[in-house]
Amino acid sequence: MQEEEHIMTQVQNYDVIVVGAGNAALAAAVSAHENGAERVLVLEKAPREMRGGNTHWSGGVLRFAFDDPEEVGEILPDAHKQFENFYAGIQPYGFNEYHGDLMRVSNGRTDPELSRILVQNSKETVKWMQSVGKIEMEPAVTLSAVRKGNVMIWARGLIVRAAHEGVGLSRSWFSTAGERGIEIRYGAAAVELLQNADGGVQGVKIRSDEGYEEIEADAVVLGAGGFEANVQMRTQHLGPLIAAAKVRGTPHNQGDGLRMAIAIGAMPWGQWSGCHATPISADWGDFAPREMTDRSNRLSYVYSVMLNRKGKRFVDEGEDAALFTYAKFGRSVLAEPGAKAWQIFDSQTVHLLEPRYQTSEPIKADTLEALIAQLDFEDKAQALRTLEEYNAAARSRDESFDPTKPDGVSTKGLALEKTNWGIKIDQPPFYAYSATGGITFTFGGLRIDANAQVIGTDWRPIPGLYCCGEMVGGLFYDNYPAGTGLVSGATFGRIAGRNAATKKR
Repeated sequence: MQEEEHIMTQVQNYDVIVVGAGNAALAAAVSAHENGAERVLVLEKAPREMRGGNTHWSGGVLRFAFDDPEEVGEILPDAHKQFENFYAGIQPYGFNEYHGDLMRVSNGRTDPELSRILVQNSKETVKWMQSVGKIEMEPAVTLSAVRKGNVMIWARGLIVRAAHEGVGLSRSWFSTAGERGIEIRYGAAAVELLQNADGGVQGVKIRSDEGYEEIEADAVVLGAGGFEANVQMRTQHLGPLIAAAKVRGTPHNQGDGLRMAIAIGAMPWGQWSGCHATPISADWGDFAPREMTDRSNRLSYVYSVMLNRKGKRFVDEGEDAALFTYAKFGRSVLAEPGAKAWQIFDSQTVHLLEPRYQTSEPIKADTLEALIAQLDFEDKAQALRTLEEYNAAARSRDESFDPTKPDGVSTKGLALEKTNWGIKIDQPPFYAYSATGGITFTFGGLRIDANAQVIGTDWRPIPGLYCCGEMVGGLFYDNYPAGTGLVSGATFGRIAGRNAATKKR
């Protein structure tokens, strides 16, 4: 018995331990190794076949700032050969535009210091991911481009993604970590942060198939994700409506890292009542299938009328481009009866639907009446009235309609106007796709400083403890601009790994 106890609590020493194995965590591990940490250990709670956190489910798109469209060519040197007039479809997206988008969608609440660090470092982070992380990049055609004539018009700041999306991004990070000799332990759940007499973090206690084990290190980086897969924490912090949300990501993000850090005095920070909740197909199970990655998304609602089960509209579908509204509209769907909505399209716009809609078969009919009859509305008469009232207030499609940007084509006379892309839905056949809210990640996290060091509730840094990824609190409130999460994860992962490696021993 004594021998077994000794085996279970044996101590091992590392320079840096990284908790988690998604984009942010592996960026931290690679950065630590790059900056002189010879012995780097990555703790992945999931088994190998489920490794990589939420990164696997992501679209892999990377939002970064640049002043000249040709700067994109530094990352995509062959894109101008693949796409005619490639640079003509790209708008400059400088610091002010990017930071302004963060301020706008967060209602001015984004952390001023962290958001500036994110935006100022965004392009260099993507270049570092490509050069040091060996992440292959490609144009984000299916996610953020619309063809207009012979030009691909790109969403602001969203031109580049990791090749093969989140699957490719995750695979590349693991490959690079392996080439560097970074050790990865699968099925290793971190349960406690170890501290020395001075309160500094000196390691992690883990639980694996072999039992409990304490592992020492000079510094620890937390990159273990949020609490979106934890029903109890969702109910407590996000409310009972979100408790029933489908999880668009890993079932392993249970808030472990947050609980461990708070247990030793780390300061909770940011919007703990907020989350990124994407509209996804209502036909999927409680967890989006791993093999389908991000293809559960239903983000072309800007060209639709979206009705709840009572047959009423509940959001301005055309408030802004979908990549600036989808993270809050998913939550809006969850607040509706049955946490479900129907997106209604006609033949004028169905060709504009993003390719991910192809993973579902739409319900189709030649009249709106026949379409409504097939859908599970509690009040079918109200649903038809809503569409008729919408069409009476909408405009016929003409040259003013522009699917590439908010076009100002608004309805007139509705209590809830559709402020862009407000054209009639009156050209058969008609199509309906179901939608619910799929929670991706939570906004509440820990307070960190510019060095990615975790701050305690006494407002002092906790020695030896760093944080990155979803666990960073304060960046996102109420909403989220697409492509920011992965770049934020890599940016603060890079900073955390560098500082953890160079921490004075």
